[in-house]
Amino acid sequence: MNRAEGLVQSLRDALRAARHSAADSALEHLRDKGLAHDHVRIVGSGLLARVPKQSQMDLGAHDNLAYQRACFERAAASAHTPALRGWLMPSFHLPRGALLVDEIRGRPAQLPTDLDAIATALAALHALPLPGEPAPLRHAHDPLRDLCDEIATQMAHLPAASVPTSVEDGIQSEWRSVLQRLDSPERPPRCLVAFDAHPGNFMVQADARAMLVDLEKCRYAYPGLDLAHATLYTSTTWDLDTQAELAVDQVARFYGTWARAAGPVASAALAWHLPLRRAMWLWSVSWCAKWRASSGAAPRHRPDGEDWSSGHSEAALVAHVQERVDHYLSPAAVSRVRDEFAALEHLWRS
Repeated sequence: MNRAEGLVQSLRDALRAARHSAADSALEHLRDKGLAHDHVRIVGSGLLARVPKQSQMDLGAHDNLAYQRACFERAAASAHTPALRGWLMPSFHLPRGALLVDEIRGRPAQLPTDLDAIATALAALHALPLPGEPAPLRHAHDPLRDLCDEIATQMAHLPAASVPTSVEDGIQSEWRSVLQRLDSPERPPRCLVAFDAHPGNFMVQADARAMLVDLEKCRYAYPGLDLAHATLYTSTTWDLDTQAELAVDQVARFYGTWARAAGPVASAALAWHLPLRRAMWLWSVSWCAKWRASSGAAPRHRPDGEDWSSGHSEAALVAHVQERVDHYLSPAAVSRVRDEFAALEHLWRS
């Protein structure tokens, strides 16, 4: 029995143990596209099972499932995310449990064609009112400082990742630029953000509505982080189904579309677009260093916490991630991103 067959059998056993109405439905394991989840279609039910491989938030199995449930529940009012329909608690059959969500029927996002739809979807998410109680979602008192702490932790992997000197110099230069913003008391407005809004996480329905289908890392922070993640070179060239290189004017138009859809929050966020773009790129490229340094480890035996071992994913996905990580940590890719920062700074100042 291969890995996919084993997962399907485990899900079936978990559905039966829970006496779920879909327990005897046909199950179809979907192509392995992500390092954090497997996806299994429950044929004929309209449901998709999201089975965690690990916790990117470094949470225990029960807390990780609760966090992801909250992500889907909080984002639902945007009308641009799948509805949560149930869950399977961590068990012998599924040590990390699973969420059952609506399967979104559509096609992968196409760039630059679907940029407006993605911007509109993110604006709807960002427009949601802040809750009285933000927990369990991440909600730091100062999200910028919290993000910088995350980046610093990931950047500690740069030596083990053996990046070229020019790459480390470029990263450190952008890092100093972001750190300078910490000294200012001003901050952009905060809202619910996906924090994983790269184009590969969007499906476009027949009605042209963009649906954000991966919500496990939501937090209360700044909208500019999502806008960056949707359009950075390290995001738009990540997923095989949505790969594209955006021109500077296309990126700028995306921000403009979001601003028109987002309403009053847009003007207060404007001055932060470039600093948060830098920060989101630093988070992404430092994650690449972390993955390069840790993916060769054997899978952990306990079903808790973060685990980037390549043993959790199929060989084709691991090879793709390795190729992308190597590219993003190359001098050419770092220079390209930094050149874009300079071009956007000139455009937004003029």
